[in-house]
Amino acid sequence: MRETRDGITRKVNKVKKAFTLASTLLCVSVLCVGALHVQSADAKEPVKLIYDTDMGNDIDDVFALAMINNLEKRGEIDFLALTLTKDNKYAAPYCKMLNAFYENPNVPIGYVKDSGCTPEDGKFLRQSLEAKDENGNLMFPFFNLAEDTTDYCEAVALLRKTLAAQEDNSVVISQVGFSTNLARLLDTPADEYSDLTGRELAAKKVKYLVVMAGNFKEATHSEYNVINDVPAAQKVFAEWPTKIYCSGFEVGREIFMTGRTMLDDYNYVKYHPVKEAYKYYRNLDANAKQCTWDLTTILFAARQDRGYFDLSEPGKVEIDDQGHSFFKADANGNVQLFVVNREQIVRIQEAFEWLCSERLLNK
Repeated sequence: MRETRDGITRKVNKVKKAFTLASTLLCVSVLCVGALHVQSADAKEPVKLIYDTDMGNDIDDVFALAMINNLEKRGEIDFLALTLTKDNKYAAPYCKMLNAFYENPNVPIGYVKDSGCTPEDGKFLRQSLEAKDENGNLMFPFFNLAEDTTDYCEAVALLRKTLAAQEDNSVVISQVGFSTNLARLLDTPADEYSDLTGRELAAKKVKYLVVMAGNFKEATHSEYNVINDVPAAQKVFAEWPTKIYCSGFEVGREIFMTGRTMLDDYNYVKYHPVKEAYKYYRNLDANAKQCTWDLTTILFAARQDRGYFDLSEPGKVEIDDQGHSFFKADANGNVQLFVVNREQIVRIQEAFEWLCSERLLNK
């Protein structure tokens, strides 16, 4: 009789355990569904981005464009337009070729008109577009320069057209080249795209401007993006009507893209345009280090709330006639400088390496 009673007790306990487990799983499922619902409800809208670059002068512009395309595929960026401040005929086709590699060939591209800024071909623009494989065929056959019939826009007109079509206070502009296009934008009158002047259009449509410009640690060093068009840099820092976040030379100088990642992380296709451009720009040396000035602006724009960068107190930036840049703290100023510590530098470098080399699903 005792064995029967014990057997019944064991069965009852098994049922209780099963019921408890089922209840727990049900609760977990409900919590997970609830969490997913909250996550979906709180999902961020992609950052509407215009990329203004002097593509062709340094390889970090290429890395930054690769990042933009990969972040767009992740849903973190809405790539509205690309404008150029390098006055070279190969810059626009090169950008189109690189976007085409990322299956994003329809991004509008604007060329700078009659600026005379760095007109030389550089080390990788024409070379990449004309590169041949071992059989004498185009290395990147998805874009043929000889057959390119794209009607590239003038940059300032493209800026006005793009801004006018967007909601108020919604566009982030990343300027990683010269200030030429944005300075010219400020002086534009009303046109077929908008009844607003350029200054009014920027004030209404731009959420903020994030720039790679200036050297705020070495006052006697004229930073490259500033010195190539000093009057434009002076104008933008003095007159731009929105918030400006500024990544100085000293920030990207401390964060590197390593030669090792170039050797290891771009081999998912036989010829990767980012890797090939890097090879033209510098040797493929595992110990080489490439500074990442321009990439900082893209990571900040896409992930401003993730703690990659700290910011200085508000202030104003002044550019003298020799291209030297000075930051002066001012509670009424519209500029804040990027600040990074050692821990952030490590996190940023890891993000750069992954986001630039991230494998495309169909390649």
